[in-house]
Amino acid sequence: MKLKRLTNKPVLAPVKENKWEAAAVFNAASVYEDGWYHMIYRASDIGPHKSFGEYINVLGYARSKDLINWERKNTPILVNDVEQELRGPEDPRIVKIDDTFYMTYTGFGNRFPGDFRICMATSKDLIHWERKGTVLDETNKNSALFPEMIDGRYCLFHRREPDIWICYSDDLVNWTDHEKVMTPLPDSWNNTRIGIAGPAVRINEGWFLIYHGVDEKNHYRLGAALLDYKNPAKVLARQTEPIIEPELDWEIKGFIPNVIFSCSTILKDDKIYCIYGGADTVIGVAYLDVKDICFD
Repeated sequence: MKLKRLTNKPVLAPVKENKWEAAAVFNAASVYEDGWYHMIYRASDIGPHKSFGEYINVLGYARSKDLINWERKNTPILVNDVEQELRGPEDPRIVKIDDTFYMTYTGFGNRFPGDFRICMATSKDLIHWERKGTVLDETNKNSALFPEMIDGRYCLFHRREPDIWICYSDDLVNWTDHEKVMTPLPDSWNNTRIGIAGPAVRINEGWFLIYHGVDEKNHYRLGAALLDYKNPAKVLARQTEPIIEPELDWEIKGFIPNVIFSCSTILKDDKIYCIYGGADTVIGVAYLDVKDICFD
């Protein structure tokens, strides 16, 4: 089971004339709504790693009819203007529950070591967002809500390194019943740490989850797992091999080499689309036909 690239070229690249997205665009959330694919992407003014200096992240917006040609706003939709996000918001993931879009993302404060927190914002139109503040007051930078309530509660994936965890809430404020879901596999492509990619999507067999895995060389690949409908902490199947890995030049070479990292999973017309960052520099798209889902 492998993702197929929609095109072998990036679908979104930095715009050097816009300082806020001059160096890198990557790690985008996305949803399909009202005939458009909407993308909210992480953008950086310089290389997005401490080795390049004091970079600043913001979130930009683009939309597309075909996932290849994108119209983008010339200004960011979320910037580094609150204390928990002094260095900016990072790695958004979006779900729609009822008539509201919920975006979880990493707030990078940089005030002390480990100053990463999961934050949340809500929107009705995907452009204007209302911050809800910190979700989990702990060092944590990998999260996504489920697109449906589980037994009447909100459900959140997050990561306590090196594992994927899950927790629940009645009010989106107090999160309880934290439980470990998946751990890295020894002697594999994901032997160092794992984390979710985009939000899980519902298929006939259960919740289909794409996740990222990291090896000892810091190479990032994507894998797939199947979770139980009623208890998404229960893993029904997990493919041992990655579903996509860095192969193209722009996935191998960039600010952070050999990285495919995703915050986006869309189920549309019996296809699962995965928008991903290549080498923390540009954005690509890959897909999987639902009929081809088969776990070894």
